Amino acid sequence: MKAKLAMAAVIVAAMGHTAQAQDVAAGEQSFKKCLPCHSIGEGAKNKVGPELNGLDGRHSGTAPDYSYSDANKNSGITWNEQTFSQYIKDPRAMIKGTKMIFAGIKNEKEIANLWAYLKQFGPDGKKK
Repeated sequence: MKAKLAMAAVIVAAMGHTAQAQDVAAGEQSFKKCLPCHSIGEGAKNKVGPELNGLDGRHSGTAPDYSYSDANKNSGITWNEQTFSQYIKDPRAMIKGTKMIFAGIKNEKEIANLWAYLKQFGPDGKKK
C-alpha cells in the first residue's frame, strides 16, 4: 500500500511539473501580443512600453530609463500575480492616466500562463 501511495505522489508531482512547463510555453505564445510594445529577456530594451524583466515584485513606474506617466509612477502598485491579473484585463481602468493603450486580456487561463512566463525573468533578464 505504501508503495502505491509513493508512486501516486510521484505521478502527481510529475504532472504538476509538466502542466507548469506547458503554462510557461503558452504564456510565451501569449506574450507575442505584448511584443510590439514590450521586450523581456537578456538584452531587453524599452520600446513604446518598458522592458518587463524582474516584473514580479517590481514597483510600477520604475523600469530604468523609461518615461512613465505620472499616474503609473504614483500608482503604488507592486507587481505580482494578483495585481498583474487585474491590470492586464483593462490597464486604463486600473491606472487612470496610463499611457498604455491595450484592449486587455480577459481569459483567466491566458493571464495565468502569461504571468508564468513573465515571472521567470529576473531583473537582469536571465531566467531564474
